[in-house]
Amino acid sequence: MKISTCLSTSPAKFEAVPFKGNFDKNILDISKMGFDGIELAVRDADSINQDEVVSKILSAGMQIPAIGTGQAWGEDGLSFTDPDPVIRSRAIDRVRGHIDLARKAKAVVIIGLLRGITRPDISQQKAETWMFGVFKECCIEAEAKEVEIAFEPINRYETSLLNGVEDGLRFIEKIGGNNLGMLLDTFHMNIEEPSIEKSIKVAGDRIFHFHYADSNRWYPGAGHLNFESIVEALYSTGYSRFLSGEHRPDPEPRFAAEAGLKYMRKLAAALGV
Repeated sequence: MKISTCLSTSPAKFEAVPFKGNFDKNILDISKMGFDGIELAVRDADSINQDEVVSKILSAGMQIPAIGTGQAWGEDGLSFTDPDPVIRSRAIDRVRGHIDLARKAKAVVIIGLLRGITRPDISQQKAETWMFGVFKECCIEAEAKEVEIAFEPINRYETSLLNGVEDGLRFIEKIGGNNLGMLLDTFHMNIEEPSIEKSIKVAGDRIFHFHYADSNRWYPGAGHLNFESIVEALYSTGYSRFLSGEHRPDPEPRFAAEAGLKYMRKLAAALGV
């Protein structure tokens, strides 16, 4: 089992990123904890020294499985469903930067809430049309650079767009191409999926990345999810990529990350994965 944790390249409001702040120190600390990789949360990939960021993580003996785009929404208000076409265009430009970074890092690009929401004055159909158009453009550009995109089904309390696995599979088929898949997150799945395990098996080879967090969005073992059956279901699909801890940093970032890592390592040993 390959395990990563999340690290932001800049300060961020989003709480479910264990590490922010001193980038170099965080890389060193994460490496010493024994993680295999670092999932990067990046606000604007064009504003950082991409080669240096990638080099520092690889030199520490870790991989970069995924590049998150959530701060483009959370910090800058960009989205695929904004009524303003200029904002939608800026969202595409932002993803282009992430695609370039992902190509260098051999990572997937995550699309979470950057896909947007359905605003009260906009119909669901109109929001879906805008979202589809932007996704399609991003997927075409990513495919040209041999980069995969993984969108994250997110619970209904945060968006009405692409909440569950079955919605996601229909969307992938509609978009077409082989470079679009899903990031499955146990926190969101616990809200949306009747059975996390069955939905994982249904998603199958369209799972490009995986987030672990317990039912309360704390580290695994701090809530009530059955991670043994979840991980068994995941590996039954042939999944061989990273499991990444995207959970709250409570009660303290290092403690939360280490507790989650220890829990997942023990589970991996018991399951032989």
